[in-house]
Amino acid sequence: MRLDIAAFHALNVIVEEGSFAKAAKKLHKAQSAVSYQIKKLEQHLHVEIFDRNQYRAELTPAGQVVWSEGVRILQQAHRIETLALRYGRGWEPRLDLVIDGSLPIEPVFRALKVMSERDIPTRVQIKTEFLGGVHLRFEQDKSDLMMVKEYTPSPTLTAQPLSPTTIVLVASRDHALSGQSHIALEQLFDHVELTIHDSSDPDKKALDSLQFGGDRVFYLSDFSSKKRALMMGLGFGWMPGFLIREELTSGDLVELDYQSRSRHTFTPQLVYPSNRPLGKAGTIMADLIKSEFSLNS
Repeated sequence: MRLDIAAFHALNVIVEEGSFAKAAKKLHKAQSAVSYQIKKLEQHLHVEIFDRNQYRAELTPAGQVVWSEGVRILQQAHRIETLALRYGRGWEPRLDLVIDGSLPIEPVFRALKVMSERDIPTRVQIKTEFLGGVHLRFEQDKSDLMMVKEYTPSPTLTAQPLSPTTIVLVASRDHALSGQSHIALEQLFDHVELTIHDSSDPDKKALDSLQFGGDRVFYLSDFSSKKRALMMGLGFGWMPGFLIREELTSGDLVELDYQSRSRHTFTPQLVYPSNRPLGKAGTIMADLIKSEFSLNS
């Protein structure tokens, strides 16, 4: 005999109503049928659920445990039924989003908050990669959406522009480069460049399009580590402007006077497969992200 959900339901009603007779009335069944359900459950589990020596329907210690776990089973079954109903109405079971770590994450979090408040049943998973690792993860995991810093148009992908983002070439206020004017490329080569390695390239052979290409390069795994290294005066490097607003204002980090350009503005893209249109949750998520990005700019 497999576990009978109906038997757990009957057990829960008996406990709530306090007697087999009242439970039978609420379940619209004969009392003998309800008693038989509980007896079969006891035989299957090899425990006595109710103390038959009591006037009221009293649970035994083992019965208390069975009832408690049974309530959890009923709640889970109800959740499965609810989710199945929602999925039948067009909601995706899962939505995967891959984000370049150089882009603002707060707009995505705000979009997720709105979705959770709407009680959308789709499970959303977010993964962070860098540079070529974003597209690699997107393809490997067959993800639904990706947010990329740099995008090469493809007939198999649909891209929607987000609000522009700026990156700034900086060093700490105490770094040797911070006090120099009209800094040439050769001067940069005399110092350590801090950069984020391409997460698609474990051997660190691929270069960021803005990497200077000197011999003294420290590769870091994320911008949080890079920011700490910059603050310590370990080197210089590019940082997303939104991550260092306070430090630039306070002067703890200084925008370098590089003779080419110390700032670059690019337009991130929200991308999804052309041959696999977004479902209801994906469409809502994409619209929310675009809206939140416009507020973040």
